[in-house]
Amino acid sequence: MSPLSSNAPHGQSPLRTVQVLGGGNAGSSAHVRSLAEGLVARGVRVTVCAPMEADRAYDFTGVGAEHVHVPRSSDPVSVAALRTACAHADLVHAHGLHASFRAVLALGGRTTPLVVTWHNRAHAEGPRAHLLRLLERRVVKTAAVVLGTSPDLVDLARRGGARDARLAAVALPGRRRPEDLVDPDDPDRMRPKIRAELGSTGRPLLIAVGSLDRQRGYDVLLDAARAWRDLDPVPLVVVAGEGPLRPVLQRRIEDEELPVRLIGHREDVPELLSAADLALLTSRWESRSVLAQEALHARVPLVATRVGGIPDLVGDAAELVPYGDPGALADTVVRLLADPDRRELLRERGTRQAATWPSEDETVAQVLSVYDELTQPRPLA
Repeated sequence: MSPLSSNAPHGQSPLRTVQVLGGGNAGSSAHVRSLAEGLVARGVRVTVCAPMEADRAYDFTGVGAEHVHVPRSSDPVSVAALRTACAHADLVHAHGLHASFRAVLALGGRTTPLVVTWHNRAHAEGPRAHLLRLLERRVVKTAAVVLGTSPDLVDLARRGGARDARLAAVALPGRRRPEDLVDPDDPDRMRPKIRAELGSTGRPLLIAVGSLDRQRGYDVLLDAARAWRDLDPVPLVVVAGEGPLRPVLQRRIEDEELPVRLIGHREDVPELLSAADLALLTSRWESRSVLAQEALHARVPLVATRVGGIPDLVGDAAELVPYGDPGALADTVVRLLADPDRRELLRERGTRQAATWPSEDETVAQVLSVYDELTQPRPLA
């Protein structure tokens, strides 16, 4: 019987794991919560080391894990707090580059196995980019196993010297089912209300979601939106998210009179998608995009950049365009808006593609199998 089964075998104590999370983007934080819930349900003791605000947002303690406040900083005080939290762990699992590097520092000199999951790749320019690459190599050479959420992340880890790098099974945690978003007696009831609130009555609605930073390619989206001003009716682009580029983007929208609205951070993205005609993903790089997954689950045709893990994630269920090409983006959107049959085909393909993605149970099962490989039966404490 495996030491990782829900009830520890006679003579063995439950596996003790520490999950290390940095500031945590929404995807990795939700993944850690889902993972913690699944591990606890299987008899694993879980401690989540993360900033206090992460526990407030994702309620790790609510699923049975212990939470230890560890600031995102890599200063000696934070590393010492993490070292103390990991003192009696059988295995440490860190999520993201910065959390992984702190875990490497905290475990210095110990034989505790370290598992690392890379959900995205950190991007920077100049000297900071060189520093990030050094951190990546340090982490992958130290980790017992590196799990990458897309094939290119796995390749990156292998090129950096990882002893063992594998593709991670990562579900979309906490996704509300489409039937939870609609009234079964009138499935389109909320659509007109949402479109009216967004100012899209009588015109196509295009939705983009993500932080307002350079990585998301919103400058390209605004370039493409200029071409849509000539359509009748003019589509409305709604961007949900906050970030440092908001003033710059808003100024362009106003100066160029673009049909784009910035609506800030939203907690109702599934509802917004349910009212959309198209979803747009214009990023420079993505691993396992939450927006792409939500769009296909919601049966919303997706136009996305052909970058990172996107092609493997969506298969033939989306229209893919080169990054940084506003003409290709504009033309693809115009063609789709004029072709209802193509949109319906993408909806059907999206449903089939989404059914191939791992469930939360499968995600936990893969992680447990990795833990099982790295730990030996433990004598009863």
